[in-house]
Amino acid sequence: MKFEVIGPILEIEVIASGIGMDVRAYLRKAYGRGRWRKLKGIATVLLANGVKRKAELHWYEAHGIGKRDMKIKSYLD
Repeated sequence: MKFEVIGPILEIEVIASGIGMDVRAYLRKAYGRGRWRKLKGIATVLLANGVKRKAELHWYEAHGIGKRDMKIKSYLD
């Protein structure tokens, strides 16, 4: 489902980094070398149908590359 993050992402927390991540090879091949980390946070999102909801987001991030593969893990409202 397509969505857009509205406003800041709060309560950011690192879930995994380094060899603890199973998808390192995919991330390196798709986006390039970097110090990849999996993070989670809470933000308000605008869904494709126009509804605003508060959600827990998960994504991968590397310095100089940015946020990639962001997904909604659960809705909090």
